[in-house]
Amino acid sequence: MQLRYAFRLYPNTGQRTALARAFGCARVVYNDAVRAREDARRAGEVFPTAGGVLSRKLITQARQTPERSWLGEVSAVVLQRSLRDAESAYRNFFASLKGERRGSKSGAPRFKSRKDTRQSIRFTANARWSVTGSGRLNLPKVGAVKVKWSRSLPAQPSSVTVVEDAGGRYFASFVIDTDPDTDAHRMPDSDHTVGIDLGLTHFAVLSDGTKIDSPRFLRRAEKKLKKAQRELSRKQKGSNNREKARLKVARAHAQVADARREFHHRLSTQLISENQGIGVEDLAVRALARTGLAKSVHDAGWAQFVAMLEYKAVRYGRTLVKIGRFEPTSQVCSGCGAKDGPKPLYIREWTCAACGAVHDRDHNAANNVKTAAGLAVAACGAPVRPGLVLAQRDEAGSHGFPSEPRAA
Repeated sequence: MQLRYAFRLYPNTGQRTALARAFGCARVVYNDAVRAREDARRAGEVFPTAGGVLSRKLITQARQTPERSWLGEVSAVVLQRSLRDAESAYRNFFASLKGERRGSKSGAPRFKSRKDTRQSIRFTANARWSVTGSGRLNLPKVGAVKVKWSRSLPAQPSSVTVVEDAGGRYFASFVIDTDPDTDAHRMPDSDHTVGIDLGLTHFAVLSDGTKIDSPRFLRRAEKKLKKAQRELSRKQKGSNNREKARLKVARAHAQVADARREFHHRLSTQLISENQGIGVEDLAVRALARTGLAKSVHDAGWAQFVAMLEYKAVRYGRTLVKIGRFEPTSQVCSGCGAKDGPKPLYIREWTCAACGAVHDRDHNAANNVKTAAGLAVAACGAPVRPGLVLAQRDEAGSHGFPSEPRAA
């Protein structure tokens, strides 16, 4: 499978200028492609293709005109990849209209702005980028950029994406094709299975009784975030001090997101390494985020955590089973199977009327998740349930940069 390894970049002043130029040129070519397609749609003409008409018109010919001559100051591969991204955006949009694309509906491609919180460019192998002997990332027409290597790359990357986030931080994201045999040896088969009940009082309660506290990263940082946001609101619009205050707010939010992502990575890796099969609820996070618990739900980040479990299960040959969100895990006695009806959230313990067993609400739900997922009995190395969840391979729409590799 494909994974993405992200590392922090530290470009100097000249390299920051070159990267800003590359971001701008890629953005202009993308917007020109969107405009060309919209003009063709209004005129009732066939959409121009990115590989032929648009590439020749928006890159080759445009660089020879006075209005777009500055496109020649950046690598042509960056501009070509920007056209491909526009083509991919339209392909996803049409697939969404036809109902062929999973997930939420994808809107029509829109123009990019230089004020977007995320700017990115991509270099493929034919761009002739390289890692120097001193460990710097050598990018065409940018130079050798300093990299903070937190680990070594397990294989030769097929591409690298350079990203600038809202806090002014730079990252290099490498796409790696992993070796299945190597991954299999990293995590040998286990004879343990587990059910997970995700919640707010505790982030997760396992079927073996383990309770994992919720770190509540956003709640703990609220005082600092409020102060930074208050300082930003008092700065004059368009001033340098306002830009400094904006960066301070963005970096404070980035620290919260990074800490949450690190917590999810550590916990998901631990669960995958210790268990051959994992059962988890398919929670309606979007619906829960419209309730009075919205801030706590977003702070927990259940969707990101489950997504990490999905791709790591695929990588290491584990089985992840999602049970339906309407499964009455909190209403059924995990001992005798008697259904005792719905209970309000303030009830954390209850006694089964049928068998008299006293249950911790979350622990009982985790046991029911494990049973509903078919993980109650599993042999070491035996498939618990067929049908592994495939990892996503589309790197264009990625956000966030974990210390652990994530599925590309």
